[in-house]
Parts: sequence; C-alpha cells; structure tokens
Amino acid sequence: MSALGFVHLFEPATRPDADTLLLLHGTGGDEHDLLGLGRTLAPGAALLSPRGKVDENGAGRWFRRVREGVFDVDDVIRRAHELGDFVEEAAGAYGVDPSGLTAVGFSNGANIAAALLLLRPGLLRAAVLLAPAAPLQGRRPEPVDLTGTRVFVGAGTSDPITPLDQAELLVEQLRERGADVWLRTHAGGHAPSPEVVADARTWLAGPRPAS
Repeated sequence: MSALGFVHLFEPATRPDADTLLLLHGTGGDEHDLLGLGRTLAPGAALLSPRGKVDENGAGRWFRRVREGVFDVDDVIRRAHELGDFVEEAAGAYGVDPSGLTAVGFSNGANIAAALLLLRPGLLRAAVLLAPAAPLQGRRPEPVDLTGTRVFVGAGTSDPITPLDQAELLVEQLRERGADVWLRTHAGGHAPSPEVVADARTWLAGPRPAS
C-alpha cells in the first residue's frame, strides 16, 4: 500500500488488546524484511511496516548519509518527523491504540527509531533497537522527557558497521532523558544473534531477563 505517504504493509492484530509493532528495516531492505521478526517477537501483535524513502544507489534507507558511518543529521531530523507524522496518521487510519506503539528497528531502521525517541517523545511506548547508533551524532539531543519509555538495545561487540561505542552513546542519551534502557551485548557482528532475539521477545512480554 502506498497510502499515507509511505509504501507500507499493515497486518491487524490477531490477539485481543495486542500492541502494534512499527517495523523499520535496515539499509537495502523494504517493508517485508522484518515481518517474520515482528511475528517472532510479539505473536499476535499488529504489524505496521513502512518502506524507507531514501534511495542510496538502489538500496532503500530512512535518511541520507555523507559516507559510511557519517549521517546527514539535518536529513535525519526531517525524515524522523516525516515518519512520525505517518505513524500518527496510520494509527488513526487503522484504528490502533497509539499508546501501544513499539518500534522494532534493525541497523538504519534502529537509527531512525532512535531518532523518533529523541525527537518525538511520547510517540513510542517502547522500542527494540538492534545494531543502533546515536542518530544525531555530533549534536546534543534536546532534554526531552522519556520517563516511562522502555528500550531494548542489542549490540555486537565485534560489529564492523556500528561500533559498540555508538550503541553505548545512544543508551547514555536515552537514560539521561529518563528512559528505562536494557543494553544486551553479544559477541557477534552486525546481525543480532538468536539469543538476543529471544531476550528481546522475553523483554517485550514482561520482566527483562537477567543479564
């Protein structure tokens, strides 16, 4: 579907009172990429999965970058607000509870989800960020209030694309603003390990597992 300004897919919930997952793919992905992950993390949840609008040499992204690891921060900000407007409109269009939105993002998708947390506080109740970086890079985020927002961060200690210190910086920024953040590291690279996915599923369902 291309309504509401983004090509996207929506799967209604199959469980009463289930939350909605906002699925945000990584570079080169599309709206189909994280459907399986979403069903694994929260069986029966509604799934809202848009496609990033930025074309980088044929690869879909959520915002522009100057080069590998260097973001166009002005574009990050603009695209985050554009996505935030879409999410609000989609919640109304599909009749989902806007207070039950959880973002699930991988890599570039995790970065735009992090930008939503920092730039549109209150839009997301929770987020699962897999291989994220601090999206505003050299700019200090505004002192927004993220009290009550839960965030799971999964990061590889050997990630060659997103170094662990980037995930740690994001965790620090979110905690400074009141978010309840759990950082789950793994010994692998950019892709989340099965253990991280399992922990994220447990975390979403209730109390976080012991570290």
